[in-house]
Amino acid sequence: MNHEATQELSVTPDAVAGGTTQVSDEVVEKIAVAAAKSVPGVAELGGDVARFFNAVLDKVGLDRVGDARRGCSAHVTNGAAVVNLVLVISAGHPVPQVTDAVRTAVTAAVESYGLRADEINIRIDDVAIPTPASPTP
Repeated sequence: MNHEATQELSVTPDAVAGGTTQVSDEVVEKIAVAAAKSVPGVAELGGDVARFFNAVLDKVGLDRVGDARRGCSAHVTNGAAVVNLVLVISAGHPVPQVTDAVRTAVTAAVESYGLRADEINIRIDDVAIPTPASPTP
């Protein structure tokens, strides 16, 4: 009877296939929008025109894109992201505090995906003023 010795191959953490990972601009936009919306004082994202057309599309049922990236553009190059946000802030919230909190939240969110946040540019497009409740007869 012939006994052949068997050899075990060990797999170590070093035995991982190489390659590259790329995160698309659209993914960074969605991440940034979600982070910005989580900040108190951020009422909406997007400029006047974008919000107007989005409202019209919502009313006629043609809004297929949704709001996941509205009010945000991003560009990723060599693992670094530049994010541009257009915000509507809630009345009574100081702009510097809201924008600092948005930058902090967006930076943390982007960096949690393994990217570096080089710039978080913010433009305040409008302020959301609550409308008084109409009296009921």
